[in-house]
Amino acid sequence: MEPLWTNLTETAWFETSWLDITVAHWLLAILALFVTVVAQRYIVRIFHNIAQKITSRTETQLDNVLLEAAERPGSMLIFVIGLLISVHLLNPPTDSFPIIALVDHAGRIISIVIGVWFLWRLIQGLSVYFTARARETDSSLDDQLVPFIAKTLKIFLVLTAVLVVAQNMGYSISGLIASLGIGGIAIAMAAKDTIANIFGSIMILVDRPFRVGDWIKTSEFEGVVEEVGFRSTRIRTFAKTLVNVPNSSLANMVIDNIDARNVRRIKMRIGLTYDTSSAQMAAAITGIESILLNHPGVDQNYKLVKFDEFADSSLSIFLYYFSASKVWDEYLQVRQEVNMEIMKLLENMELEFAFPSQTVYLHKQADS
Repeated sequence: MEPLWTNLTETAWFETSWLDITVAHWLLAILALFVTVVAQRYIVRIFHNIAQKITSRTETQLDNVLLEAAERPGSMLIFVIGLLISVHLLNPPTDSFPIIALVDHAGRIISIVIGVWFLWRLIQGLSVYFTARARETDSSLDDQLVPFIAKTLKIFLVLTAVLVVAQNMGYSISGLIASLGIGGIAIAMAAKDTIANIFGSIMILVDRPFRVGDWIKTSEFEGVVEEVGFRSTRIRTFAKTLVNVPNSSLANMVIDNIDARNVRRIKMRIGLTYDTSSAQMAAAITGIESILLNHPGVDQNYKLVKFDEFADSSLSIFLYYFSASKVWDEYLQVRQEVNMEIMKLLENMELEFAFPSQTVYLHKQADS
């Protein structure tokens, strides 16, 4: 009786159908889909926990980046594979439901998209990792080079993905490339500025005339570098406007990198009245030299205090020195403190500052 019941049951499963698909195939497909959902929710989580324990024992963070990049695309790939298996187990007749070929074709395209998604996340994670590492180095080249390489890889990845997906959709890539060859001259002429800007950005990164955050000055603009991109460099002016300069133009400009200096120059003149005696002038110069020598904000490598000129309305003392800090606010503070000390010195010496003036002498001729 048991073999007969088993035979009858098996015969009923394989002979009873719905939408031209037997009950056995429906059950197998549902079972495969159920296993896929369980695997996606629980098995992936268990694998993730095991992988995290393994990666936590390593010193490098690259394996963590790889694991994080693969987690969500891997979960989606499992669902797609399970869905494909379920459709194949369903095995619908090709004459009434020609769905297997369509699903296989869609599965290939979706798998390519998932692979591109994984590589995109991997590039993004590696960019964050190497950006953090670049900040620990003394060189500024890697700080600008890492985002540049990341953007280049992303663009190349997207273009490659578009070509691969187009080929899998039945389009002729060779014909597309051939057509690009026919219109290559026109495209090159239209894109010559873009190509020139890309090479300009490469030259900026290699030559390093400035880095992000530097205060630069050219004949046309002045401001702080915010970003070096593929096509242009963004400069934030001191009026808080944003200037986008093409990299091809910027690479050919004469750039004065203000922040490349380690000190800031202070150059000025002090004019004393002509009733100042030579002894008072010598004492004033000695006192100013002492002020510069004793001020902690003044760079001591080079400084000048000289009585250099008999001007039209003053005796001129030339001051030339540097503040030890290149920060604008600190530089102004040093300059203010030195000026205040000089004023106090000259007031104590009862010397007066000269101002532009003229003396007119009238000569009265004797009557003849």
